[in-house]
Amino acid sequence: MWRGLAPLGLDRGSGGYRRYAWSGADAECREWFRAQAESRGLVHEVDRNGNQWAWHGDPRAGDAVVTGSHLDSVPDGGAFDGPLGVVSSFAALDELRRRGAEFARPFAVVNFGDEEGARFGLACVGSRLAAGQLTVEDAHRLRDGNGVPLPRAMEAAGYDPDAIGPDPERLARIGAFVELHVEQGRALDLSGDPVGVASAIWPHGRWRFDFRGEANHAGTTRLADRRDPMLPYAETVLAARREAELAGGLATFGKIAVEPNGVNAIPSLVRGWLDSRAADQGTLDAVVSGVERAAREHAERAGVDLDVVRESFTPVVDFQHALRDEIRRVLEKRGRGGADTGGRAVPVLGTGAGHDAGILSASVPTAMLFVRNPTGVSHSPAEHAAEDDCVAGVRALADVLEGLACS
Repeated sequence: MWRGLAPLGLDRGSGGYRRYAWSGADAECREWFRAQAESRGLVHEVDRNGNQWAWHGDPRAGDAVVTGSHLDSVPDGGAFDGPLGVVSSFAALDELRRRGAEFARPFAVVNFGDEEGARFGLACVGSRLAAGQLTVEDAHRLRDGNGVPLPRAMEAAGYDPDAIGPDPERLARIGAFVELHVEQGRALDLSGDPVGVASAIWPHGRWRFDFRGEANHAGTTRLADRRDPMLPYAETVLAARREAELAGGLATFGKIAVEPNGVNAIPSLVRGWLDSRAADQGTLDAVVSGVERAAREHAERAGVDLDVVRESFTPVVDFQHALRDEIRRVLEKRGRGGADTGGRAVPVLGTGAGHDAGILSASVPTAMLFVRNPTGVSHSPAEHAAEDDCVAGVRALADVLEGLACS
């Protein structure tokens, strides 16, 4: 499976993946998912929001156990973020069949669409729509960097944008959702454990900072006469680092757009996107308010106008304790955190990364498993997980699914 998926959406120049929503690479990944489902005798379906499902048993029976993740990527992303969860889900089903396990509940593997938000700027679009956390009107207003609206992109890919929207009936059929994911950090590497269980997802969001100045000639305009929005933007980037260090959170300006974007032109607009995360809401608020305060001070000093828009926000997600604890018990009983790790308990760790499991947690009991990442690098071609750890993740997921779904 891994070899078949690996070439899809791979950019040979960067060595990273460009699997953007409703693109040609996305279509190839979707076809790969459909083929994997049908080769196992699973019923493949696509819901109203473009999420793919592969069903064993009758989904209408309710109380289903679902696992999976996503196949799209960030720009020049790594091979494991998302796809490891989908591949491992199919592999866990293969393992359960090898064991002769009998399903007592419906079971499904899911591929959620547009999790990374790389094309339209909003993460977890497929799961947000299904959970009613993104309105149809707001979804239809989404546009990519070339100005292409989401509805047009969906139509070009063969999907109906007028059908999207909340899907409470489908979510009501799910009794538990478990997402396996490569760890985006080094906690497991430092503890020496191949697999861990998630405790919570930190609160996080994206804010757009629009610095509006005055375009002018770079070679003839005196420094004293300039209204250059690049200056307060640069100061704001530095302020974000300072505020994050002071508060103990995270803040990153990783995307920027400049107009008119000429080498010999003073910009009229510098638009930067802030990603900020923290272990608790109070810390996140302190970081973002500190960054905005600094941005406004520097913009005023430079004679530049500033608008700040919160484009997305996800509050802290505490995964259901009963499901989390049950998963720990299953793994420790079967040796994933006991005999395999010298008798230590399975580690429970928080994460600053958002996931579909976090979005669904308001509607469905959810949990997550993490697979060790030896470098902690993610959203990069250097992202990696060792084969032995990936196999350990599949076995752990199979153990969890067997405990939840099988008699």
